[in-house]
Amino acid sequence: MSTQRVFVARLQGCAVFDPAGDRLGKVRDVVVVYRKSDPPRVVGLVCEIPGRRHVFLSIGRVTSVALGQIITTGLINVRRFQPRGGEVRVMAEMIGRRIQLNDGSGTAVIEDVAIERNRIGEWAVGQLFLRKPKTSASPFAKGPTTFAAWSEVREDQAPGEAQSAEQLVASYSELRPADLANTLLDLPDERMIEVAEELSDERLADALEEMPEDEQMHILERLGDERAADILDAMEPDDAADLLAQLPEGRLEQLLELMEPEEAEDVRMLLAYGPDTAGGLMTPEPIVLSADATVAEALALIRRHELHPALAASVFITLPPYETPTGRLLGVVHFQRMLRYPPHERLGAIIDDSLEPITVSASAAEVARILATYNLVCLPVVDQAHRLVGAVSVDDVLDYLLPEDWRSHDGDPVVSLAPTTASTAPLGSTRGAGRRR
Repeated sequence: MSTQRVFVARLQGCAVFDPAGDRLGKVRDVVVVYRKSDPPRVVGLVCEIPGRRHVFLSIGRVTSVALGQIITTGLINVRRFQPRGGEVRVMAEMIGRRIQLNDGSGTAVIEDVAIERNRIGEWAVGQLFLRKPKTSASPFAKGPTTFAAWSEVREDQAPGEAQSAEQLVASYSELRPADLANTLLDLPDERMIEVAEELSDERLADALEEMPEDEQMHILERLGDERAADILDAMEPDDAADLLAQLPEGRLEQLLELMEPEEAEDVRMLLAYGPDTAGGLMTPEPIVLSADATVAEALALIRRHELHPALAASVFITLPPYETPTGRLLGVVHFQRMLRYPPHERLGAIIDDSLEPITVSASAAEVARILATYNLVCLPVVDQAHRLVGAVSVDDVLDYLLPEDWRSHDGDPVVSLAPTTASTAPLGSTRGAGRRR
């Protein structure tokens, strides 16, 4: 797929349609988040729906962007749009901003911003359309215009000015979630909350998944209920369930009501199982396809960058429906096996039906034994009717079996299951120690 480029000013007012062709609203703005070195990443659109209500449409819900129309999956959160920390609206905040040109030619004002989709489907800021200061004294004259890449301009920071939380977030953009979590936990409490407010929902959710549950709850409580619900929506369902299980019943239900219905349904299902069972450890979102699907279709699904590597190792073949709980589980097609067959091969012809699934009531120890015995990274989980309800990956089991303080062994690849003594405990802060599910 070639790179697609659209100027934001021309998107403003474009109609938004669902897959059936029904009009949902119109575009009012584009929302981006800054990064350390790369151009700002597009996270969504601000859309106006009937009633002049402005709502947020995640870019992940957008299937087609063209001048004159936007096509979505049809799912829109109708909660009124409120900018989150770190989010910048292109039309409202970037257009008209004065910047410095890196080539030394002076200043310019941003008049339009082009967003581009790369080959893996991510949208980011591309070219800037700039207007330089006018060179004529005539009141009707305008300055010359030019195009520039994001890397060719900069915003000046006053000498001695403290780095803003937004800039701090940008400097953390290259950190892995576990490293970001530890970095946040090393900050003073108020600064940690300030930076957490600036992080995007997805980025903060990734970091929270790597923190102890008491720190997770502390941060979410400081962010407020609506933002907490958005963060929980962005977390993996099993991690969100682990966190919510620590809350009082009333507080738990309050947050579940604020979450997206589909996400809340997954979390409610996981909360029904014991934390030390396959049902409590699993994710309810494995890759599920029909026997008629092709190898090419399966490879396209596991190629998605946001998919966890362990879940991408296998595709589960079931009878309809194909969302958990599915129809009867027919078997598994492993990633390596798919690579040995032509793209047009039907998955039903290469199913591995020798792998026995585990039930939702299987213990964590039993899950670990099967994974180790058969050298697997992912196992299907079924209910009493042999319907696929989820999958347990090796990282889920490790998270449960490792000692609670395993995250405090910085840089030590050796995990000891014996209690840590005072003489062997690592030096430094113990904030950020791991959790037991």
